[in-house]
Amino acid sequence: MASGTIRYWAAAKAATGTAAERYDAATLADLLDQARKEHAHQPDFERVLARCSFLVNERQVGDRPHESVELSEGWTVEVLPPFAGGAR
Repeated sequence: MASGTIRYWAAAKAATGTAAERYDAATLADLLDQARKEHAHQPDFERVLARCSFLVNERQVGDRPHESVELSEGWTVEVLPPFAGGAR
């Protein structure tokens, strides 16, 4: 387990009501599961999260399975919703 910060931008920030949170997590999948539990009472969070892309320590996650993205001590995860139009 490694400690770090998840940062929410745009619609993700609005859905959580916060810009950043601290978590302990081993993988991106673990982190996102914890965030889902933390924000289960916020109905837009899951919908927004499903459309987001992620940066881990300023590197794009892309299509990699979230279970395979390991987090090292001091990690930063950026949660980036689509910023411009277009359907997904």
